[in-house]
Amino acid sequence: MKQPIYLTIHALTKYIKRKFDADPHLQDMYIKGEISNLKQHSSGHMYFTLKDEKSRILAVMFQTYRTGMKFVPENGMHVLIRGDITVYEPSGQYQVYVKEMAPDGIGELYLAYEQLKGKLEKEGLFLQKYKKKLPPYPASIGVITSPTGAAIRDILTTLKRRYPVADIVIYPALVQGTQAAPSIRKAIETANSRGETDILIMGRGGGSIEELWAFNEEIVARAIFQSKIPVISAVGHETDFTIADFAADLRAPTPTAAAELAVPHINEVLERIINQKNRMTREIQKQLSSNLNRLQTLEKSYAFRYPRRLYEQKVEQLDRAKERFHKGFEKYFTRKKEEVQRLAAGLKRRDPEGMLEAAHSKLAAQAKMLNRSMDAIYKAKLQRFLYQASALDARSPLKIMDKGYSLAYTEQNELIKTIETVAPGDKMSVRLKDGELFCTVEQKKERPIDE
Repeated sequence: MKQPIYLTIHALTKYIKRKFDADPHLQDMYIKGEISNLKQHSSGHMYFTLKDEKSRILAVMFQTYRTGMKFVPENGMHVLIRGDITVYEPSGQYQVYVKEMAPDGIGELYLAYEQLKGKLEKEGLFLQKYKKKLPPYPASIGVITSPTGAAIRDILTTLKRRYPVADIVIYPALVQGTQAAPSIRKAIETANSRGETDILIMGRGGGSIEELWAFNEEIVARAIFQSKIPVISAVGHETDFTIADFAADLRAPTPTAAAELAVPHINEVLERIINQKNRMTREIQKQLSSNLNRLQTLEKSYAFRYPRRLYEQKVEQLDRAKERFHKGFEKYFTRKKEEVQRLAAGLKRRDPEGMLEAAHSKLAAQAKMLNRSMDAIYKAKLQRFLYQASALDARSPLKIMDKGYSLAYTEQNELIKTIETVAPGDKMSVRLKDGELFCTVEQKKERPIDE
């Protein structure tokens, strides 16, 4: 019997992979499904699961194929993909290697537009508080556009017609194609680095979303936001809105409208200048007339007609002021002198030696008074003590002993008042006038109280 040949897992997986790779039906397949479990690797590769209502398959899209994608894939997004089906040998799983991806049911560019708009809006690039004000009378105007397009002709014609006194600086840039966005950004940065213009007009004529796409790129929006020079966006026709329109300080519906918004009309400026000149002339004439009347009034005044009398009056006023000053000074000096004398007398009364001597005298007098008070208190207390001692002695129970009585105490030194206090065998003491007896109770006999 022939022995079976056992394959390794690696050999089996490799065989299956070759079968997949050799099948032309599994190459350049077009598949649609929903993205889930999306993982964006730091290398730029993208791993996800493609699923529908009944099945799912693993998928990977390498960084090489992601170049040029306008939108960012997200979980839950329905997509159309083109790719190869093959086997990943280490795990033995078959998966899709994606080469192209597009949104299912919505245009790729439109989706990319909405995603970038939402991102930049969330960051605050479109907020009104960051919009720079346009100068009312710009001396120099920068134009960023194609030097050969219709937009530059419209802008130059309008600027020269409305405001020919302004200088115009053209910053050539590509406005269509893959290199347009970097070209526009470079033009904005160049204008800011030179600092030779007061305002920038950036734009081009109308076109499809693909033709206008350079103005929907993130690098252009950020360059506009970071520009120190105010930017007017004039991209496409009136109905076209680009990301650049939202990021700019002001949006114009057309390049011609941008030129009109950037500068005032020279006739209007001249009219304002003439009006200002007329108002200034009237004001100057009014001031001259007022000052002339004032001068005439001053010439007729007493000071101009009789200057010597005015001088003599001032001399007399000065003499009187001097007299008042001297009198006031003498009065002030006398008052201050009296005040110093009062202070000196007060200081003398408060001399430390005199105060110390007075304090000693006062202390000696108070000591005498204290001694007399102590003697009086002592005598009164002594007399009261003797009186109370005599009264206490008269009431002392020991006085009874002088009449032949005695007092009996228990061993605990308690006065024996009844026979119930002691029992036979208890020790007791009897106090007499001239001493004390220590006894033992042999027996006790109760005696009626009425005997």
